[in-house]
Amino acid sequence: MALSKDKKREVVSEVSELLGSSKLTVIAQYDGTSVKAMQTLRAQARENGTQVKVVKNRLFKLALQADKRFEDVPQDLFNGQLLYAFNSEDEVAPASSLANFAKTETQVQFVGGLSSDGQFLSADDVRALASLPGKDQLRAQLVGTIAAPLSGFANVLAGNVRGVLNVLNARADQLG
Repeated sequence: MALSKDKKREVVSEVSELLGSSKLTVIAQYDGTSVKAMQTLRAQARENGTQVKVVKNRLFKLALQADKRFEDVPQDLFNGQLLYAFNSEDEVAPASSLANFAKTETQVQFVGGLSSDGQFLSADDVRALASLPGKDQLRAQLVGTIAAPLSGFANVLAGNVRGVLNVLNARADQLG
């Protein structure tokens, strides 16, 4: 179904907003992916704040041209059926969402990515980003790293008290 000029302007405006607020935009081919699988991808991506959109390549190019940060993005990438994953909160989430989905739907292939500062990332760069842990996982690792010496110290102190209690219990058993 053909889009009216007003609808096209609306789509370009929406994509421009998403590009402006997104920390990372991932571009991927999805040739041969079923509608049901795409719905699954959108639902899984939504869980970590990623928005997946299928936009006509010409309209996406118009949105890119409207933003001066993306002047150096190669225009020959926008061929075939492409989807775009945006996330305004996490730099890794769109890449990891698509990478997890691509494990079961092998026809989904990374084309590249766009960082918030306008830098173009190759498909290999996006794959490398996808293998990084997310913000929540990094925070948990940091808390664990900070808490480890404290919990170790508490165990050492408790060990001395336990040793004394064990000696006193053993002596009480001998006397009693």
